[in-house]
Amino acid sequence: MQGARDGRAFDSPGDAAERLADAGYLADESIATTVYLAQELGKPLLVEGPAGVGKTQLAKAVAAATGAELIRLQCYEGLDEARALYEFNYKKQLLAIQAAPADRTWRETHDDIFTEEFLLERPLLAAIRRDGPTVLLIDEADKADVEMEGLLLEVLSDFQVTIPELGTVTAVRRPFVVITSNAARELSEALKRRCLYLHMDYPTPERERQIVLAQVPGVRERLAEQLVRTVAALRALEIKKAPSIAETVDWARTLLALGADELDDATVARTLGVVLKHVSDQERAVKELGLGG
Repeated sequence: MQGARDGRAFDSPGDAAERLADAGYLADESIATTVYLAQELGKPLLVEGPAGVGKTQLAKAVAAATGAELIRLQCYEGLDEARALYEFNYKKQLLAIQAAPADRTWRETHDDIFTEEFLLERPLLAAIRRDGPTVLLIDEADKADVEMEGLLLEVLSDFQVTIPELGTVTAVRRPFVVITSNAARELSEALKRRCLYLHMDYPTPERERQIVLAQVPGVRERLAEQLVRTVAALRALEIKKAPSIAETVDWARTLLALGADELDDATVARTLGVVLKHVSDQERAVKELGLGG
């Protein structure tokens, strides 16, 4: 197996596919080509698609394949600049103020507490300040408030951050940026213009079978084929949460642990909780697939 190359660039789409595979991620031609182009053009990669298709895992695989450090900003409603970029350690500053000599001026105290020692760097600033190879994962950007996109645009435009008390920090080495979205809301056109776009959907049964065989050594090909066919049937149902690729792999490991050679109706029914996490989804699957309760 070819190891990571300490941040060395992918040489071609084919090289990207090979090295991602070595990192445990089976990328099709479209994925490998887009990853290569994002690197060559120095653009963030926006990966959009339903939950569970491997968007986050792609960023992790890029980091593993290139020997880069992965820095992750998990987006959520209410995420603000202090949690995404930086803030000062106010409790530590207060203690420093209280411990300051009585004859010290406020200006001197102010200059002492707004220094690197009191700075709490968050993912965006951490990624910009690193001089080693870095993959910055901005995960589930569609969950953040619209206002957060303004900050992302500013940071991704120049890869620099101005901290009034410390000056401007400019990236010495730009990180490889992956932005994921489950399309819960539409991201702004301004953000999309700065990115290369990749839409990911659930893989074909054949590709998912290859993923299962690669991720779960020891599983029989026939069982893997039955498994991905069943998962495809579950995803076709009107359910709350379709099984992710990771849950398909978990199901394969479950069957292997149980010593199952066949995925018959009884085995599906008793292990359905591995892939369907809502009782209403399980009830619908039992009914629609005729599993007999």
